[in-house]
Amino acid sequence: MAAWTLPNRIAGWVKLLSTGLDQRSRKYLPTIVLGMLLSSGRRTVSSWLRAAGVGDDWQDHYYFLQTLGRRAEWVATELLFLVVRRIPASHVGPYVKLALDDSPTKRYGPKVELAGIHHNPTPGPSGSEFLYGHVWVTISWLVTHPQWGCIGLPLRALMYVRRKDLDPLTNIGRAPWSFRTKLELGAELVEWCVTLFQNWFHRPVLVVADGAYAKRPFLRRVLATGAHVVSRLRKDAALFDLPPAKRGGRGRPRKYGTRKFSLSRRGSHRQGWTQTRMVLYGIEQTVTFKTFLATNRPAGGTIRVVIVKRSAELFADCPTGWVAFFCTDTSVPVETIIESVADRSSIEQNFHDVKEVHGAGQQQVRNVWCNVACWNLCLWLHTLVEMWSWRRSGTTLKQRADRPWDESSRRPSHADRLKTLKKQVLQESFSALPRHQRTKRKFQQLFRAVTTLVI
Repeated sequence: MAAWTLPNRIAGWVKLLSTGLDQRSRKYLPTIVLGMLLSSGRRTVSSWLRAAGVGDDWQDHYYFLQTLGRRAEWVATELLFLVVRRIPASHVGPYVKLALDDSPTKRYGPKVELAGIHHNPTPGPSGSEFLYGHVWVTISWLVTHPQWGCIGLPLRALMYVRRKDLDPLTNIGRAPWSFRTKLELGAELVEWCVTLFQNWFHRPVLVVADGAYAKRPFLRRVLATGAHVVSRLRKDAALFDLPPAKRGGRGRPRKYGTRKFSLSRRGSHRQGWTQTRMVLYGIEQTVTFKTFLATNRPAGGTIRVVIVKRSAELFADCPTGWVAFFCTDTSVPVETIIESVADRSSIEQNFHDVKEVHGAGQQQVRNVWCNVACWNLCLWLHTLVEMWSWRRSGTTLKQRADRPWDESSRRPSHADRLKTLKKQVLQESFSALPRHQRTKRKFQQLFRAVTTLVI
C-alpha cells in the first residue's frame, strides 16, 4: 500500500464528516477521499482505489459506497456545519444566498439502476437532445470571496427519477423510494438548508433558482420556511396590479388585483428605464432596468418584478431584447436581485468542475446508492478543496508556469486549487521520511506509486 496521507487539515475535516456514519465503516471515507484527490485519467471507483493503494479489501470499499449513499443526508449535514464554521460571516453578505439547479450525468451499459432518458441541456454541435443517465437536483451555498468574487459551495444533491422508470420497480416492490418531481426535490433541499442557516446567521435567505422552478409547488413550500425566491419570469406570466386597500366590511382583504399586466408591453416600452453601475460576473458594467410591484398567484401574493435590458456584456448568447426576473420579497433592492441572478452562474460552474475536474458521472457503478454516493462525494470534495484554498493567495494557487499565454490576472480555477492540494499531499508524504531512510524500501514504494499515478 502506498504511503500517501491526507494533509492534517483535510484529514480532520474528513473525520468530522465521517461522524454521521456507522463506526465500523468510518475508516473507509478517508481512503476514498485520498483516492479521489490523487486519481488521474478516467475517474472510476477502481481508479480511486488504485490511487489510494487499496489492496485485498477493495470489495469492502464498494460496499461502503452503498452505506454512504444511504447516509448522504447525515454526511451533508456535517459538511454544512463545517462550512458555516469555516467561512467568515463577513463573506456572507446581508443575505444568505442558495442556488438551486439540476444537472444530468451520462451513463452507459445495462442494468444501471433507475437510469432513464432525460433532456440534455448541453448537447454540443454533434450531441443528442436527450441522454441516458441520471439527473441530480443540487443545492449550493453562494459566498463572496474578497479577491475572487462569488463562489459556489455545493452541499447536497438528490436523484430525480421519472415515474415511468420507477413504476416497474414499484409494481414488484423493489423501488428504493417513491416518485417525487424536481420541484419537490428542490423544495426538500431548501427546507433542509434554511433552518440551519437561519439559526446560525440570523439573516434572510434568498433562494436563486432557474425559471423552471418558479412554480406553485416549489414556491409555496419555500416561502413557508421563511426564505424568499429570486427567479426568472416568463414573458407571458400572469401578473396583476396591487389589490385595493380594504375599507371596512366583511371578508378578508383581497390578495390580488383585478387589472392584468402585460409583461411584454412593459418590456418593449421605451420609457421607465433606469441605468446604474453594478459588478456582475466580476466586471463592473452599466445595467439598464425597470422595476415595479405586481401580484402573482403562483407566488401567493405581491412580488417585485425587474426587467433587465439585454446587452452583449450581460447575455453574450442573446444580446438583444430583455429578460424579466422576480423576487418574492418586495423589500430586496433591485441591485441585489440582479446580482443574485448573476451569482447563480456559480452553480453552473460547480457542475462543470465536478464533471470535468473530479469526473462526476464516470464512476461506472450500477447500484443506485453507489451512484448517489459518488455524485455527492464529488460535490463534497469540491467544497473541501474550496475551503482549503479559501485563505491562500492567488499566487500560491495558480499553476500556470507552463502556460505563458494565459491571463495572469484571472482568478485561480478550481483545477488550479486541486493541483496545489495534490502537490501538498505529495510533498508532505516525502517530507515525512527521515533523511537517512529516503533511499530505502519506503522511498522505493513511493517512487513506484508516483510512477503509477503518472501512467
